[in-house]
Amino acid sequence: LAGIEAQRAQQQAAISELERAQREVGDPGVIAAQLAAALDTQASLQRKLAMLQGSVEAQEGIRARAASDLRAPQYHDIAPRYNRAYAEVMYLEMALSDLDKYHKALEKALLSFHTTKMGDINKIIKELWQKTYRGQDIDYIQIVADADGKSSYNYRVVMYAGGAELEMRGRCSAGQKVLACLIIRLALAETFCLNCGILALDEPTTNLDADNSAALAEALRAIMVARAEQENFQLIVITHDEQFAHLIGTRDHADYLWR
Repeated sequence: LAGIEAQRAQQQAAISELERAQREVGDPGVIAAQLAAALDTQASLQRKLAMLQGSVEAQEGIRARAASDLRAPQYHDIAPRYNRAYAEVMYLEMALSDLDKYHKALEKALLSFHTTKMGDINKIIKELWQKTYRGQDIDYIQIVADADGKSSYNYRVVMYAGGAELEMRGRCSAGQKVLACLIIRLALAETFCLNCGILALDEPTTNLDADNSAALAEALRAIMVARAEQENFQLIVITHDEQFAHLIGTRDHADYLWR
């Protein structure tokens, strides 16, 4: 009986040892699941490794072919030739950038010049009209520039009466039209041809009544007085109106008179 008890105690100790070992190892089902997951991960990594190895081999083949192509005669001294071509492209881009800046600056300067000159022209037109025109229905005339794009303009002549702006076309008489044409030409000449020595008028009194003709003669006399110090100034008037020629001052200002 004592022997049996001893064997039972040994068996109980062995069972306890096995239970402890089992607890240390864990659940066999969990261990099996972890093993399966690890095997799947290993297989996935092996596939990726194979793909990367294939990609590396393909790139090596491309590199080898490129190296072989670069040894061809047409690629001789390719590095300095590339540097020269790259420098040319960069210089061209810099030149184009500078040209774009110059173009924008020129557009800005032309706009400023146009605005300034239009102001000067309209100032002279207004002064000449108010000195010359003897009617009461038009206070003065002006040139209006309507922008048609960035650097294009449509010009039209307008008249002001009582503070109202009206289109002159279709609303003025033949005499008013002729007078406006003469005054605009005189204003353009005064603005853009300050050193121009010749001012020629052919039958300037056509369709002008006596009062406006006399006023135009006064305006021309004023121009002659203002230009008296200009050595190369010449006023050429072609007219059949002897009274107009007399009003200009043939005795005072004319060096030559042909009949």
